[in-house]
Amino acid sequence: MQPGAHGALRTQPPVPAVSPAILQSRQLGLQPYLPVWRAMQLQLRERGPATPDALWRVEHPPVFTLGRNARPEHLVAPGAVPVVRVDRGGQVTFHGPGQVVLYLLLELRRHRLGVRSLVDLLQDAVVATLGSFGVAAYGRPDAPGVYVAGAKIAALGLRIRSGCSMHGLAVNVAPQLEMFQRMDPCGYPGLASTSLHRLGRRIDADRVASALEAEIAARLGCVREPVPALPGELVRTLARPER
Repeated sequence: MQPGAHGALRTQPPVPAVSPAILQSRQLGLQPYLPVWRAMQLQLRERGPATPDALWRVEHPPVFTLGRNARPEHLVAPGAVPVVRVDRGGQVTFHGPGQVVLYLLLELRRHRLGVRSLVDLLQDAVVATLGSFGVAAYGRPDAPGVYVAGAKIAALGLRIRSGCSMHGLAVNVAPQLEMFQRMDPCGYPGLASTSLHRLGRRIDADRVASALEAEIAARLGCVREPVPALPGELVRTLARPER
């Protein structure tokens, strides 16, 4: 309070509380890659100022994906596994059961983030999550992702359009590591891959995913809000016949 012109005390107006932003958390379960990718594209096209930011947690049947600038020779022996060229950055990546895959549908301006700071935030969140399970991990400036003793345990790949993100990250909990020998991760021949199970941490994937979501939400300054329904964009995409 401050004194008025005649010595009376004048009450200052209260400062309104700032509510933390909401980060929706949706569990998609096991879904084929293509409909989820198309649903992310649809979400990006239809976003408006009031569209909430979201994390989509998903597991995919086996699939190799090639980023926009990926060189085909880095996919050494895909065999019968489908191969999809997509619109994210990065080289070749494998997705399959036993991975925690989180797709991030964020408006970067809301969080005062650029592309590099978002990548750093995600790598730091993965490192902190793995550390909470007793695994010492680190990022590498020359090869985006997260590593343990020289072996890759998490991959990152993003697409930014009109200031909004899609795609995200994948953490190896208990995938078929043999599949990673069929490609050059990050375009580096001979780069080894590992997983929490290979490192002796028999941790349920849902525990890892929940811890990772909490780390990301905290770094964004958001409140995580679980939403039980599938995203409407995915429902619409799944309803369309494949072309």
